[in-house]
Amino acid sequence: MKIFAVGMNYAEHNKELHETLYKAEEPVIFTKADSALLTNGRPFFIPDFTQRCDYETELVVRICRLGRSISQRFAHRYYDAVTVGIDFTARDVQARLRSQGLPWELAKGFDGSAVVGRFVPKEALARDIQDLHFHLDINGETVQRGHTADMLYKVDELVSFISRFFTLKTGDLIYTGTPVGVGPVHIDDHLEGWLEDDKVLEFNVK
Repeated sequence: MKIFAVGMNYAEHNKELHETLYKAEEPVIFTKADSALLTNGRPFFIPDFTQRCDYETELVVRICRLGRSISQRFAHRYYDAVTVGIDFTARDVQARLRSQGLPWELAKGFDGSAVVGRFVPKEALARDIQDLHFHLDINGETVQRGHTADMLYKVDELVSFISRFFTLKTGDLIYTGTPVGVGPVHIDDHLEGWLEDDKVLEFNVK
């Protein structure tokens, strides 16, 4: 099982981090180790190597069949369910790595950094995948909202693009990028992720 993630896929988030409504010439793709996956409401433990660990709330897509070099017009056939997930980022570590021109993996791919909620079958969605609202609550307060219509690169574009470089297999996950509103988590925080009006994610920070 592979975990793919997309950086800088919402313009307002790019402005939040880089002070510009930046769109990359092609999707920014990185991967996480399989040990990054955190499921079933298990707690997230803030690593001891970071002083600031940020939540990044994202729509997560589950791949359902084998595919390589998938045409964008057929990409919708290769995923069967979606959920809300958290791409945890050691922000201080990421800043240090970026300043040195180094990859992001240590800041993004560490154990437990890919939290994933309960998957909702695609056919059960009331809306098109590019018209889904999602949000994150921390301790009962909404801290981040997203609408998939705002993606710079749409889900089918991402599936097609990634499959040019990696063979997609059943069970692979794609974190499709985070909207504006990222911020740090703290010990004893309680996080809840919502897809439309359906709470699909809930866990505590330790």
